[in-house]
Amino acid sequence: MKPYVIIVAGGKGLRMGNDLPKQFLPVAGKPLLMHTIERFRTWNPEAELVVVLPEAHQSYWNMLCKEIGCAAKHRIVSGGSTRFHSVKNGLDRIREEIRSSSENSLIAIHDGVRPFVSTEVIAACFQKAEEKGAAIPTLPVIDSLREALPDGTSRAIDRSRYYAVHTPQVFRADILLKAYEQPYQENFTDDASVVESMNIPVEMVPSNPENIKITTPIDYMIARSILEEEKKTFYL
Repeated sequence: MKPYVIIVAGGKGLRMGNDLPKQFLPVAGKPLLMHTIERFRTWNPEAELVVVLPEAHQSYWNMLCKEIGCAAKHRIVSGGSTRFHSVKNGLDRIREEIRSSSENSLIAIHDGVRPFVSTEVIAACFQKAEEKGAAIPTLPVIDSLREALPDGTSRAIDRSRYYAVHTPQVFRADILLKAYEQPYQENFTDDASVVESMNIPVEMVPSNPENIKITTPIDYMIARSILEEEKKTFYL
């Protein structure tokens, strides 16, 4: 199946305490978003990459690509008012292309500030989605969990039943395109929740622990450490 990857990069960097949107923060000589895009190129140079950016950020991104050089060819689509609408805009860009093709396709949705997903996890998600129709990478929750109760108290819950959800979330194209024809709902927190609203089961695939989303200053410190370590390893 032909692979498509929609990379959503609509962050404004507010939780980073930085005027520069987090997807553009520099690490090891490149913005985070560029590291993310090139990770998918490493996985499969033939993958069709679509990057969803706010319209106001596109000229800056084009300048970065020209000055630094982005190794991965990609298309740019304008973002929407929510993540749901940004993904929908990305899907609309490739919808007719997919429907006019005689071959089946798979579509991955990935966060622009998750540059450390392993190529093995990407491949596993695509393989599982090809087999089952929908797949997401997850990790077991390792912290103790408590549930807040209406009376103001709380209680411990069994963490063994809970998983943290990562991206890329991969789906058969016909499933995902139909799912995003639905009206937006506030409980659509990710692509899996949109697909599950049509009563389609979503399979879990083990993620890699480094596949973090860079959201806070501490995340950024971790990202710099990981990328600098990868750079050292590459040159050994």
